[in-house]
Amino acid sequence: MTTKQPPPLMKKHSQTDLVSRLKTRKILGVGGEDDDGEVHRSKISQVLGNEIKFAVREPLGLRVWQFVSAIIFSGVAIMALTFPDQLYDAVFEDESVNSKTPIRLYGGALLSLSLIMWNALYTSEKVIIRWTLLTEACYFGVQFLVTTITLVESGRISTGAMLLLASRILFTLITVYYYYQVGRRPKKI
Repeated sequence: MTTKQPPPLMKKHSQTDLVSRLKTRKILGVGGEDDDGEVHRSKISQVLGNEIKFAVREPLGLRVWQFVSAIIFSGVAIMALTFPDQLYDAVFEDESVNSKTPIRLYGGALLSLSLIMWNALYTSEKVIIRWTLLTEACYFGVQFLVTTITLVESGRISTGAMLLLASRILFTLITVYYYYQVGRRPKKI
């Protein structure tokens, strides 16, 4: 009884044939540019997307501003928690503090915001950076309004209060600038 020998294995040459490979890639839809101008190397990268597309193009000085903001928020928070009388006297001269509790609560709220600022410093997600900047801008705006109303009601304008108001306007403008810069769509090259 003779057994039939299987045919010898033939190496398929289609993978080494350049024209065949290009035809296969064209059928799969990879290798060429898509609507966004991106060239995908494989079907997997085409389906999952390119990570570079989601990276934030950071405006110049953004991380420095985030770092400075986190330090300012942390410093004022610690000062409000430990030395509430001195913090109040720096802004509203010649007035005494009735209770230290509201100033310490203010310090606790600022400490919470500073934790958000510190965490935003280490992220690269555009949405988190923008929300942090928006929170910061809202805080500076509300603090400006509250301080202005308090000064108008009391009729006393101190140098510390004017310095605080001027710094809040400046900080609000810087924060809003970075908020809009991070939200801008990148230009296509």
